[in-house]
Amino acid sequence: MSDTTTKNRSLTAIWPILVVGLLACAGFAALGVWQVERLAWKNGLVEAVETRAHSNPLDLDTADWSDIDPVAIEYQRVMVNGSLLPKDNFVQAVTALGGGFWVMTPLLKPDGRTLLVNRGFVLPDEREAARLTEETPVTISGLLRVTEPDGGFLRANDPEAGRWFSRDVAEIGTSMGVSMLDDFFIDADEVVGDAVQGGLTVLSFSNNHLVYALTWFALAAFILGALVYVVRDRVREKPATSQD
Repeated sequence: MSDTTTKNRSLTAIWPILVVGLLACAGFAALGVWQVERLAWKNGLVEAVETRAHSNPLDLDTADWSDIDPVAIEYQRVMVNGSLLPKDNFVQAVTALGGGFWVMTPLLKPDGRTLLVNRGFVLPDEREAARLTEETPVTISGLLRVTEPDGGFLRANDPEAGRWFSRDVAEIGTSMGVSMLDDFFIDADEVVGDAVQGGLTVLSFSNNHLVYALTWFALAAFILGALVYVVRDRVREKPATSQD
């Protein structure tokens, strides 16, 4: 049998490996490209949030609320006048200060509309001290946040038991007996009330897309290199010499 015939058969035998390897290589490369696109999206999101959070506040007293899209402008700095009502709600939270609660309080505007305000964080043993006992006129400045429906991760809100794991504006309003705008709330900058600690809104976002992209590209390169090695090895392979 000739060397050429032997090499052809040797190459034919590895075609399944080549096909599977090339498909895997293409798949990993596609995932790498997707992560690069996600990286660009995340960088744009972070830049937009930083810009909104440090821009001049949007005055909710004069703004046309029908034009407000909370999802599109989340973390926009806003300000609003009104009176905080003595109807506090406590939502479980974990912050840099440890475990505790967000203090959620309705704000009644002069025009009769009601918003939900996150007055800040309170430790578990200071909840009662944080409660408002009377209607309190205020000017609130803070960040606009989107409502958080459906509870926390694997934990549903239980209004009847007073256990809250997310800042679900509509559900909290219902539990308070207050009709309020239910698609956003405000994280207040300045503390209103005793024992409450403000300024704990987190503006950092997980951004590991570059690491993921490099990982996928490295896997694609590894498989491609392995395929090249296998093909070259088969091409160079010498047939065994037959003996009489």
